[in-house]
Amino acid sequence: MSIKHHIIPIFVPHIGCPHDCIFCNQRKIAQSKANIDDESIRNTIDSYLSTIPITNEKLEIAFFGGSFTGIDLDSQRKLLEIAYHYKKIGLIDRIRLSTRPDYIDNIRLDLLKKYDVDIIELGVQSMCSDVLQNSYRGHTDIDVINASKLIKEYGFTLGLQMMVGLPGSNYEKEIFTAKQLINLKPSIVRIYPTLVIKETYLEKKYSIGDYVPLTLDESVDICIDLLMLFNYNNINVIRIGLQPTDNIAENKDIVAGPFHPAFRQLVEGQIYREYLKMFFESNQKIGNTIQISINQKEISNLVGQSSSNLKYLKEKHGVDRVKIDGKDISKKSFFIVNNEINIEMKIKELIKRYLTKKGLVTMD
Repeated sequence: MSIKHHIIPIFVPHIGCPHDCIFCNQRKIAQSKANIDDESIRNTIDSYLSTIPITNEKLEIAFFGGSFTGIDLDSQRKLLEIAYHYKKIGLIDRIRLSTRPDYIDNIRLDLLKKYDVDIIELGVQSMCSDVLQNSYRGHTDIDVINASKLIKEYGFTLGLQMMVGLPGSNYEKEIFTAKQLINLKPSIVRIYPTLVIKETYLEKKYSIGDYVPLTLDESVDICIDLLMLFNYNNINVIRIGLQPTDNIAENKDIVAGPFHPAFRQLVEGQIYREYLKMFFESNQKIGNTIQISINQKEISNLVGQSSSNLKYLKEKHGVDRVKIDGKDISKKSFFIVNNEINIEMKIKELIKRYLTKKGLVTMD
């Protein structure tokens, strides 16, 4: 049985961040106005632990919401002491936090090392100076490079977060940012399409026509290429799209932008569409019946949202009978079979073929 991973989220108030980024309403995202005291944190952790089957979980305390290392050192120490206590007695396995690139230095990292923090994620958002300025980020690409190197030197797991569709950005700048992040060799990455949230400066710009968000289709198309690039370079993309909450949902605090509650599945479903297109480029005549053997966890991506990929096979290639055989096999390949063919579709080769065709990598 595979080990599941479970995050115990601790939302840190907006006291750690010195800037009001154009897209950010931290109260809405973190769902908290007040400072979180020691007792409330322990209660949160204990509540999660009481509902989790410990024997089948890899548990992690994660500090989200604010820029953790921007908080004063004494407050950081109090928060870390609580998390470290649970790790020291074996109730949790890892400690994670997120912060800003310009709030990383030796003093802060020494403190995080003392309390056995495992993962540090940096909110990078872009590696283009004009996009960072337009978004009022208050840090530079050089801050990102320096902080990333220092985090890795200390032995922490490095995570990087980027956003697509920020003011002044475009497809070329998103690809540039992704390639710059790849050069920094993070272990994990998150990709967030920019949403217009209530009570942000971005909402004001949107309301007067100074900002036009990406459409859902545009955002999916960009994220396809980004995910392909990160996968090709063996970097784990652990999230694509903002996680829905009671407030982060349509007709709630989202004013505009490419929100979808299953955004990642849209992206991964479209990627499988690209794989199928590549198959038919080399196999024109296969009849109207095929069987696809695939890792059982990839079935929903293969089928696509609302069975869109099955409809594509029927409408574009006349395949109206598709048997999908979910198996406990590697995700590195899937197999397309009928009476005439038995073809292994190797994901790494398909990604390289796709990226080469788009000019994003070169053939060896």
